[in-house]
Amino acid sequence: MDFNVKKLASDAGVFFTRAVQFTEEKLGQAEKTELDAHLENLIARADCTKNWTEKIFRQTEVLLQPNPSARIEEFLYEKLDKKLPSRTTNAELLGQYMLDAAKDFGPGTPYGSTLITVGEYQKTLGGAEREFLQTSSVSFLTPLRNFLEGDWRTISKEKRLLENRRLDLDICKARLKKAKQAEAKAAAAPDFQETRPRNYVLSASASALLSEEVDKAEHELRVAQTEFDRQAEVTRLLLEGISSTHLNHLRCLHDFAEAQATYYAQCHQYMQDLQKELNRFSSAFLSGPSSPGATASSSASSATQRPGTLAMEDLQLPVTGTRKAKVLYDYDAHDASELSLLADELITVYTVPGMDPDWLIGERGNQKGKVPVTYLELLS
Repeated sequence: MDFNVKKLASDAGVFFTRAVQFTEEKLGQAEKTELDAHLENLIARADCTKNWTEKIFRQTEVLLQPNPSARIEEFLYEKLDKKLPSRTTNAELLGQYMLDAAKDFGPGTPYGSTLITVGEYQKTLGGAEREFLQTSSVSFLTPLRNFLEGDWRTISKEKRLLENRRLDLDICKARLKKAKQAEAKAAAAPDFQETRPRNYVLSASASALLSEEVDKAEHELRVAQTEFDRQAEVTRLLLEGISSTHLNHLRCLHDFAEAQATYYAQCHQYMQDLQKELNRFSSAFLSGPSSPGATASSSASSATQRPGTLAMEDLQLPVTGTRKAKVLYDYDAHDASELSLLADELITVYTVPGMDPDWLIGERGNQKGKVPVTYLELLS
């Protein structure tokens, strides 16, 4: 117990002495040993790397998981060293809701069958998103986290040790300076009564003590200088490893960008496939069984076609808002239900109840078919 108390008192004394030295340096009342320019540059570069890596890491976490509660849950599982349970993505959840709704509305209805198709694609998109999140976490987030929680902590520890060694060095320099000043002052003002035997003995004893203080301060300064130089070298070697960290993060950044490109390419392909499916559904709706209000001539003409279907030209549906429109770009029809367009031509357009708002029915002479709204400039 006595040893621990002594050690505690010694550590407290060292801490207090360093605090005094640090405060005097800030107030300009004490000299400060400056690090060499190369080491200063390495420290500044390392601090910059840490700050930006931390910002990139945090923002990437927000990008991959916007939900703060989910991020906290992932953090807790990681700290407890437990496997995070698989979490359903929002797209997968939406897809499942659509599939469940289709069961209630009826899979055979146009709305129900479309819900099934869109729901399945949403679940596929959700699966691609989960794979992207896992890949990005392993290839990008994990290396950044390892640097912040591993390498940087080691660097920070050695930087603190270097600062303490510098403070100790400056304390020893100040102590030696004071000892030499005291010795010089004593030598410059000798005792004029030192001819007396007693005073001569006292003066000689004081000079010996001052000389001993100077020697002790010089020895402590040499030790402090050695420890400072050794710590500066250790810190320098660690800081020079930041270049390797940059190379590692560069590779991780390439992997992250590649994972993003793959994910977005998959989403684009899935959405193109979904668009084709929806176009087929829309074509089937427009060429579906004729309504009770269809004319007899339409029924007669359909006898020569596939039973149960109507050609676009024979479609009889309530027309709303017939207008003229100017075609902005060329458009090639994807199937028989659509109308091909030429830029700058004028056509007549209108809509029918229940039709997709992104499409209109266009007429050019005897030709009729669906046309995309984005390709048109509606005229008053």
